[in-house]
Amino acid sequence: MDALEVKNLSVKVEGKLILKNISFSLKQGVSHILFGPNGSGKTTLISALMGLPGYEVISGQVFFMGKDITNTTVEERANLGIVVSFQNPPEITGVKLGELLKLCLGKDASYEFTSEEKRQIEAFRLTSFLDRDINVGFSGGEKKRSEILQLIFLKPKLLLLDEPDSGVDVESLRLIADEIQRYTESSGASALIITHKGDILEHVNAGYGCILLEGQFHCFTEPTSIYKDIKKLGYEGCVACRVRKIEGWKSERNGQNQ
Repeated sequence: MDALEVKNLSVKVEGKLILKNISFSLKQGVSHILFGPNGSGKTTLISALMGLPGYEVISGQVFFMGKDITNTTVEERANLGIVVSFQNPPEITGVKLGELLKLCLGKDASYEFTSEEKRQIEAFRLTSFLDRDINVGFSGGEKKRSEILQLIFLKPKLLLLDEPDSGVDVESLRLIADEIQRYTESSGASALIITHKGDILEHVNAGYGCILLEGQFHCFTEPTSIYKDIKKLGYEGCVACRVRKIEGWKSERNGQNQ
């Protein structure tokens, strides 16, 4: 069973059509990389999949673990095991990081973290941050590490990650990517990861990649090869090149069958 299946999805934001009749699926237990230039609709896609307000689905369907979630609320999707990260996690005063992590685990303030949970906190270099207000005075990398740890403590089945490698240093990126990889492998969860830089590919064993360009999907294949072509040819050039390759392959097959 696919973890996520999207059929003919079109989405408007503030009356403007952003996503145009897109279809794709994410395999269970696999990380998927989504490339695309600014304004291509990547954040719109993740927000629509999470059911966030302001993202109007005008046609199509979204299925999660075989269940139609097209018209469900954010809360219902979260309860099913879908979580989302944002490019700029907010500061929250008056709530300590340790308190929030316990809430993510479904525990009260008296709860003592298990040895594995302590390992995860230390892996994210956040042990000394547990008594600090969430994201207040945190660097960009510390905010991102904190957010990803919160998501993992929710024990999701699908992670929607909007540029987890944006604005973080090399060490933070390695920590984040290693723990995403560890979690997906151990839990069988899937991840849809948006990236511009592509550096996260050095640490995440992603099974598939694709390009979102002008509201439509292209080039479903191995992500590292896509990224190399993007760096060499640009997004539009990469898509055009792969279209020519597919057309050439089809022409060759047709010639062999005649």
